[in-house]
Amino acid sequence: MKKLIPVVVMAVSAMMMVGCNDTKKKMPVVTVSDSIRTSEDDNDTTVYGVCGEGSSMHMIQLITDSGDTIEYMFGIEDDNPVQGGLLEGDRMAVCGYKTEDGSLVANKIINLTTLLGKWVSLDKNFEIEEGGTVRNFTNAEKNPWNVWKIYNGNLLLNRDTFEITSLGADSLYLENNNGIFTYKRQKNEGGVKLSQK
Repeated sequence: MKKLIPVVVMAVSAMMMVGCNDTKKKMPVVTVSDSIRTSEDDNDTTVYGVCGEGSSMHMIQLITDSGDTIEYMFGIEDDNPVQGGLLEGDRMAVCGYKTEDGSLVANKIINLTTLLGKWVSLDKNFEIEEGGTVRNFTNAEKNPWNVWKIYNGNLLLNRDTFEITSLGADSLYLENNNGIFTYKRQKNEGGVKLSQK
C-alpha cells in the first residue's frame, strides 16, 4: 500500500500538469483590465475605455481600449446616465446606441475608477479591485462575492446582477429584484460608521 501512494501522487500530478497546459491554450485573452471577459461576453454591448479631455456636460469623449476616439451624446432629453462622474483619464464603461443620423447616444455610463474601492453596509464589507476581483472582509458570509464585471451596463457580482442606480465618491446604490442595497465607501481601516437612509 505504501508503494502505491507515491505512484498515485505522481499520476495525479502528471494529469494536473497536462490539464493546466491544455487550459492555458484554451483560455481567452484578457483585453479589458476592469472586468472579467469570457467567450460568453459576446453579447455584451458595453464599450470600455478612458474618459478623454473633450468630455463635457452632455458628451463623453471615450478613448476605447482599441485606441479609437468616439463621442457619445447624453442627457439632452433623457436623465443623465453618468454614474461616478466624468474625469479625464478615468476608466469608463459605456452602453449606448446609434441614432438614424449616425450619432452615438449613451444611455449608461459607469466610471469604473470610482467603482473600485472598499464598500460597506450593515452586513457586507468588500473591495472591488481592478482586474475583476472582489475581496471580502466579512467572515460569516455564506456566499461571498469574489468576482465582478460590467455586462450590458449592469454590475455582476458572482452570479448576482445589479443595476447601479447611483455611484458617487462616498456612496453606491445597487438595485435588483430583491431590492435596493446601499453601500458607503470605507475610508479608514478602523471602525466604520454607517448611516441609514
